[in-house]
Amino acid sequence: MGVFSWGLDPKYGLPVYQVEDQRFDLLGQWLSADLDRFFLVTLDALAMADDVARGEPPFEEWSSENYTVSFTPSALLITNLWVPGAEGEFPADVARAAIEDYWRFLVALPERQAVREYRPDLPRWQADLLRWEEKWGRTHPYRGRFF
Repeated sequence: MGVFSWGLDPKYGLPVYQVEDQRFDLLGQWLSADLDRFFLVTLDALAMADDVARGEPPFEEWSSENYTVSFTPSALLITNLWVPGAEGEFPADVARAAIEDYWRFLVALPERQAVREYRPDLPRWQADLLRWEEKWGRTHPYRGRFF
């Protein structure tokens, strides 16, 4: 069992979470607000967490209008730019597991009934994985062991 229980807000269709240990609330806020329902952004987070776990720097600085986020080998550092004092440091292994659980939650969601031009023959997450690999010119570090 992960740190969070995930679901969708019935009115707005946005990710919502429950967390028993309130120390992880900011991590849940970041996952649900910054990663939202975007596979490409979640793929970025997974790759950055994996890169730093292997001793490499993140392939790019995290970009967000709402949060400052730093991936380090020992921790994920998050600051909410809109809430004074809302900052936290989460052990890297806990943060990585939370991102992985969030990915599983997103993949399990029903597909939205939108017409897609890029690889409509594939589930959205698989199409976005191919787009991610094309964009960054590398195989996603989770390919073959997670998806």
